[in-house]
Amino acid sequence: MTSRMPAQRPKGRLRVDESIPPILRPLIRAYVLGYASSVAPRLLTLVPQHATKRTRNRGQSSVTQPHDSFVTSLQRILRGGLELQRFPTFCAALVGGTTLFEALVDICIFRLRGRWSDLARRRLSRWIASFVAAWLSLRLLQSKKTDSFAETKTPDADLPLSRIQKPSRYAGRTLDLTLFAATRAADVIVGELWARRRQRKLAAGQWTWFDSSISKMTDPSVFATSCAFIMWAWFYTPSALPRAYTKWVSSAAAVDARLIEALRRCREGDLRYGEETGQAGLLQSMCLDFKWPPDWGDPAVSIPFPCEIVHMGCGPNCEYHALSRFYRSFKWSMATYLPLNLVARKKNLRGVRAALLSAARSSSFLAAFITLFYYGVCLARTRVGPYVLGKHRAARQIIDAGVCVGSGCFMCGWSILLENPARRKDMALFVAPRALATLLPRRYSCDKQWRETFVFAFSTAVIFTCVRENRRRVRGVLGNVLGSVLEA
Repeated sequence: MTSRMPAQRPKGRLRVDESIPPILRPLIRAYVLGYASSVAPRLLTLVPQHATKRTRNRGQSSVTQPHDSFVTSLQRILRGGLELQRFPTFCAALVGGTTLFEALVDICIFRLRGRWSDLARRRLSRWIASFVAAWLSLRLLQSKKTDSFAETKTPDADLPLSRIQKPSRYAGRTLDLTLFAATRAADVIVGELWARRRQRKLAAGQWTWFDSSISKMTDPSVFATSCAFIMWAWFYTPSALPRAYTKWVSSAAAVDARLIEALRRCREGDLRYGEETGQAGLLQSMCLDFKWPPDWGDPAVSIPFPCEIVHMGCGPNCEYHALSRFYRSFKWSMATYLPLNLVARKKNLRGVRAALLSAARSSSFLAAFITLFYYGVCLARTRVGPYVLGKHRAARQIIDAGVCVGSGCFMCGWSILLENPARRKDMALFVAPRALATLLPRRYSCDKQWRETFVFAFSTAVIFTCVRENRRRVRGVLGNVLGSVLEA
């Protein structure tokens, strides 16, 4: 076995890191990184919130109240990150446990020497150590009880009061974390198998343009499919998405809630064309606000309601509405992306130019995402759908009961082709766990929690073992972060 040279320490490594024993360095790094990632976003939102509150309260008699509130909130955020059952401790237990358990596991399987190669033994010990550490660290997070995953059921009146006050606990708090690990592990396994297949085909001279196309289109396809599930859930089952995610999508979509509710009622069967079901008031109130004829909002009279209602004041032309959506969404996106890019770039002419180009590209992607969703709805309702499914009442009901929304969901994600190819993989791996979460219950019985724990532990063991053996196989930022954290 060839000797391995010790990895050179990066020049920017702090001296305090050198004073820590090598076996404890990953644990300390993981805790600091976990603490920063959990506290920093809350601090960034705290400052503008209290600045706004201070502006509102200016001129009032109580001047110290905003400051006192800010200090109290700051202390609560900083102390909250130090609690035992929080994310920083989880990161330290996961990473530190992996490195500490590895030495112990390596001793236990030492007797395999002679039957297994040194490489196989090292991989096995790393996998087992990561599996055990992941299982125990996730159980630490799952042990924290929260009111959102508890429900007090009121039984019959003849049962004792103690039964009434006892809440039922549910699992699912860590589901997003588990799905993140599972999708990353799947990406590692599939990527490794595909790389070996590519190597064999290249050696045999059998690598074709079709194989190359699959390699290029995998990430866009994963992104588009995931976005289709996410947008469908946002439209019909928003409770399947995290609240902050739903709020952001609603802000980007800029759509009247009455229009969404009308299409939901079409799918549920409460709103039926050609029948009086008492649903006319929903869209008629919208017609009054936009100064449209009230009959447009009556499903018993208007079959279907005009596509101009979907355009929300942009006129009857679907293509003009799409261009208008792109323009408004591009401006909204640039207001977000441009400041971030300017902060991240050097303060010179070349840096400003690069920031403008990067912000414009990302804004074009997001604007195209929104535009394709809306135009997909219009294609199904007006441009293509009636000529395929028909123009009779039943066909119109089918279109507005899900076909139009499904068309928009299918189209929107392909805007990823406008993004930088280097960013597509990160974006695909970002949305894939959220798409999977829409297919699973957010809360489930605690007696099934071991299944989630096993999936997380197995997936994390795959990722950590791969990072130690071949960091490049764990794609995106995650591979670099884990590699720097796990190194001694």
